[in-house]
Amino acid sequence: MLVLTRRVGETIMIGDDIEIEVLEVRPGIVRLGVRAPKSVRVLRSELVAEVASANAEALKETPDMGAIAALRPSPQPVTRSNR
Repeated sequence: MLVLTRRVGETIMIGDDIEIEVLEVRPGIVRLGVRAPKSVRVLRSELVAEVASANAEALKETPDMGAIAALRPSPQPVTRSNR
């Protein structure tokens, strides 16, 4: 991990097109601004973790589709008597 010291108003560059600026520093909080192309997703890590957790939980609750298919009655063959 690269550790940098920056003051309010100073920036760091990531590659050629992503810029992080220190906007405000208060006790216990730092506000950062991110300038990046629209094609670059910028997300807070806790949101990524929350979505991953919700997806994992949804997978646990998804019923076994094979078991559901086994409950469905099998189609009856078409014969002259049941047309």
